[in-house]
Amino acid sequence: MNRAPLKRSRILHMALMGASDPSGEAEASEEKPFLLRALQIALVVSLYWVTSISMVFLNKYLLDSPSLRLDTPIFVTFYQCLVTTLLCKGLSALAAFCPGIVNFPSLRLDLRVAHSVLPLSVVFIGMITFNNLCLKYVGVAFYNVGRSLTTVFNVLLSYLLLKQTTSFYALLTCSVIIGGFWLGVDQEGAEGTLSWMGTLFGVLASLCVSLNAIYTKKVLPAVDGSIWRLTFYNNANACVLFLPLLLLVGELQALRDFPQLASTHFWGVMTLGGLFGFAIGYVTGLQIKFTSPLTHNVSGTAKACAQTVLAVLCYEETKSFLWWTSNMMVLGGSSAYTWVRGWEMKKIQEEPSPKEDEKSSMGV
Repeated sequence: MNRAPLKRSRILHMALMGASDPSGEAEASEEKPFLLRALQIALVVSLYWVTSISMVFLNKYLLDSPSLRLDTPIFVTFYQCLVTTLLCKGLSALAAFCPGIVNFPSLRLDLRVAHSVLPLSVVFIGMITFNNLCLKYVGVAFYNVGRSLTTVFNVLLSYLLLKQTTSFYALLTCSVIIGGFWLGVDQEGAEGTLSWMGTLFGVLASLCVSLNAIYTKKVLPAVDGSIWRLTFYNNANACVLFLPLLLLVGELQALRDFPQLASTHFWGVMTLGGLFGFAIGYVTGLQIKFTSPLTHNVSGTAKACAQTVLAVLCYEETKSFLWWTSNMMVLGGSSAYTWVRGWEMKKIQEEPSPKEDEKSSMGV
């Protein structure tokens, strides 16, 4: 029986939502040779790694480069949101003119929808702002440890807001993450490179990432379940909300006095940062589509490890054995939590429901 091919926008939607089309995946896995599938997965994972790591190093350059000397982290974040908003609107317009070539949801700014998304947008602003502020004050090598408490906040907020309990083994992995975080802070302090301000921003960023996941589930129905529409409204709201914030913190004055304001290199790097910010959502969806949500989390952990090693090599830093141990504890605890949750979900799916037990006992 012939099946209508899925549109790329539908595939991307399922990927970003963590959903799947089982029959389509089964057919695809049967049709594609193993080597081709392996090559596709390798390319997609590599694309995710390159995009994610490049974005971190580029943002570090924009936020804390001695050669650039730009002390406007809020404006950098605002500009990246502006680039993402314009890209979404541009792709939507392109899809309307080329419906057979470009697949992207139609975007029209609806103030009622924007108001519905506003609570999430506030959390979103906190997430991206605290992420960039953490990166500004800490080194790229410590960045992963500084923002490592997301999993812990996921467990805590799930219990406080959703009344969901967590298994002993999952809590055990969280304790490993917390231990790695504290050891990392201790070792940064021992080496004289600890920034308490950056560490605080990292903790706040972890909290906002967890809140962002919870609010996203609540707000998605307002945008018909479309991740791209949510991205558009989130960034559009952020652009508006950032304007009074820029005035309050005085960054517009600092930007006006910036000597490289008319430099094409500066605006080129700024725009490139915005492009990477937009692209990370797309490549994340691709990685989930070609692998699985579990594999995506494992890949993200491995990427963080590679990013830490690259940062130590690029900035010619020397780290102690205990410093590296703290990183391994954070990465190992995060990987173990992902595995435990995946195992628990699989176990729940395999357990027969009470109705099925009744039918089997009746011989039906």
